[in-house]
Amino acid sequence: MLIRKNFNLTEYNSYRLKSIAETVIFPENTNDIVEIFKNKTTKPIVLGGGNNIILSKKYYNQVFVVLNGCFDKVEVTKNLVIAEAGATMLRLSEEALKNSLSGLEIFYDIPSSVGGAVVMNAGNDEEEIKNLLVKVEYLDLVDMKVKTMTCDEVGFEYRNSYFQKNTDNIVLKAWFRLSTGNKKAIKNKMETIKEKRWSKQPRNYPNCGSVFKRPEHLYVGPMLDNLQLKGFSIGGAQVSKKHSGFIVNTGNGTGEDILAVIKKVKEQVEEKFKVKLEVEQRII
Repeated sequence: MLIRKNFNLTEYNSYRLKSIAETVIFPENTNDIVEIFKNKTTKPIVLGGGNNIILSKKYYNQVFVVLNGCFDKVEVTKNLVIAEAGATMLRLSEEALKNSLSGLEIFYDIPSSVGGAVVMNAGNDEEEIKNLLVKVEYLDLVDMKVKTMTCDEVGFEYRNSYFQKNTDNIVLKAWFRLSTGNKKAIKNKMETIKEKRWSKQPRNYPNCGSVFKRPEHLYVGPMLDNLQLKGFSIGGAQVSKKHSGFIVNTGNGTGEDILAVIKKVKEQVEEKFKVKLEVEQRII
């Protein structure tokens, strides 16, 4: 395992917020992860691809376990893709394409690690992780044993799962069952999805995707447009001018700036629409 002191996490979170962690550990295998948690009196913070998190502090006097650029082995066996938690969903979709396997096309342009995707049931209206997952291997921090759980046992909900509700369990590996397809058709679908997303989403500024969970029968973007909050900013954090369901870092934004914008948005939406928005992103 690789250990770094006073490590800058700017390149390890998609908002590109400048934040320093007292200790950051990059594990190489399951044994490393077991060892890390077994020997720590205070539970470390696990950071995957950093694609759905808000670092609220400029300095953390804590240990971070980062699964980014490590613990990322991927194996394809017939129609199964088996991946460690640090692998990216982009890489999985590319491996599936190489093997003419369909099902992961929508994840070609959804920035997420495998672990993060399982925890939050990543996806869109067409496909979610729960539709592809067979089983997951995880570390139970209560008894420090490595266990497995089937897809049905994970209790997936919209952008939620057992692992999001029970943080004493660390996702280690996941098995996905795909279907055989035509390589050209799979590639075309991947490119079409990417093009569609880029046309709608603010990819020109650092962001972590949709900030809020979609309320039942409503869409966040149109509500914020109605409130004329598109372009609203505090410090370097701004409600995107391209898609108001996103908050972007226009320059030197901080976690405090992003949380302040979120607070303002939630207050105005509740006041006018009587809807309590729920933040989809993980605040650390």
